Amino acid sequence: MTELREGAEVRVWDRFVRIFHWSLASLIGLAWLTEDGPKWLHEGAGYVIMALLVARIVWGFIGPRHARFSDFVRGPGRVIAHLRDLAHGRERRYLGHNPAGGWMIVALIATIAATTLTGWLQTTDRFWGSSAMEEIHETLAVLILVLLAGHLCGVLVESLRHGENLVRAMITGKKRPLSTSPTATE
Repeated sequence: MTELREGAEVRVWDRFVRIFHWSLASLIGLAWLTEDGPKWLHEGAGYVIMALLVARIVWGFIGPRHARFSDFVRGPGRVIAHLRDLAHGRERRYLGHNPAGGWMIVALIATIAATTLTGWLQTTDRFWGSSAMEEIHETLAVLILVLLAGHLCGVLVESLRHGENLVRAMITGKKRPLSTSPTATE
């Protein structure tokens, strides 16, 4: 077994995941700020977001371990058990995403994809000027903000509970290794 020196960190998030994460966050902010114009900037942000999502979905199948969906998407039973353990203060620390965080990623990807799709559909002949499609697009955009608030709350709770700056980890890609305690898991 390899001994890690005190304070050593392990690489968890690869460069693509980190660039994707911060680019997506920035572009969603840009899309919100340009909702009422300029139209080319709002639509351009949407197209780049769509391309990023396609790349991330592919990376979720071929990327390194902690980028893969198979590493962090768990069944409902595991998610419920994790949330129950969290409520009782006995949740495990995960090197990658915890089960609830994994489903938050899936929810965000699905909602952002649906938002970009409904935005694009409004540029097609069939849905040009469709108030129903515009309403769906705007509702999904608001849902992104709701999910984002949940995501940020989860990051804050996990950071505080496990004494780890998860924002820093998403910048550097590194976290402290799992301890040998029974509450830590990959």
